[in-house]
Amino acid sequence: MLLYQSTNKTISEVDAAMPDECETAWIHLNGASPDEIRHVLTEQFHCHPLLVEDCIKMNQRPKMDRYKNNIFIAFFALLPDLKLQEIAIVIGPNYVITLTKQEVPFLTALYKGCLEGEPRMEHPSLILYQLLDRAVDEYTDRVNKADDRIDKLERAIFRNPYVKIAQEVFKIKRTLHLLRRVFVEEHTVLSAILHQTFPYTRQEADAYFVDVNDHLSRVIDTLDVFRESLNGLLELQMNMKADRMNEIMKTLTLVSTIFMPLTFIVGIYGMNFHIMPELNWHYGYLFVWVIMGAVSFGMWMYFKSKRWL
Repeated sequence: MLLYQSTNKTISEVDAAMPDECETAWIHLNGASPDEIRHVLTEQFHCHPLLVEDCIKMNQRPKMDRYKNNIFIAFFALLPDLKLQEIAIVIGPNYVITLTKQEVPFLTALYKGCLEGEPRMEHPSLILYQLLDRAVDEYTDRVNKADDRIDKLERAIFRNPYVKIAQEVFKIKRTLHLLRRVFVEEHTVLSAILHQTFPYTRQEADAYFVDVNDHLSRVIDTLDVFRESLNGLLELQMNMKADRMNEIMKTLTLVSTIFMPLTFIVGIYGMNFHIMPELNWHYGYLFVWVIMGAVSFGMWMYFKSKRWL
């Protein structure tokens, strides 16, 4: 664990143990076994059995549970593939304990940064702020990548309205829906830290938590915009398909309309009557072609004048 000593303002890495009153500790357990978690939480920090159970199972939704000696917070990190990784946070008067099932890059970087003296560790609220702030910042970076994917889908639709995107769109929508549900609950947790009596923070730290809360609100608004954009993509594709089909039907209809009088003329001269004035006429065949050409050209000009072509 990392141990900050307020007397000489130094940070050192030592074995996990309950810190003294003049010390602030951060214990990070990554992939720890249930026995190790019980040893640290129960024997060293005297945590409530329900808190220990939550830390072992790690299947919670975002929440904040208050106990006599500490507070349990379930928060989530967003991985590059838009998968969520739970972070269990136990915060007490002078310590913070974080637990994860697998490595979370920003936690590792933050832990190393604290060991080097930045960010600060004078109070548990500062550590908690850095944890939540880094998590929310990564939300912004990861979620913005979804915008690039939506733009690619939009360009693909304009190139080819018949491209198959429905399955991918619904997959992205399900992912965004899950993220939004988690982020809204985390927003509630941050609001509880701000608007309720939170025993392990300082008044001057409220401004930092307000900033994190605002960033999370913007992420939620961005997810709402993306979900509307995905719905618009499907509607756009359906409309473009309909427009393309209408153009095809219009072309076929105009061609059929032009050939209707020609079929009528050919049908008349295809009748097997013995007495027909043009049958013995030397220029009858040419005359019929001229008539059909004139009719076709006249209809084409008419359609052109009506802007149907």
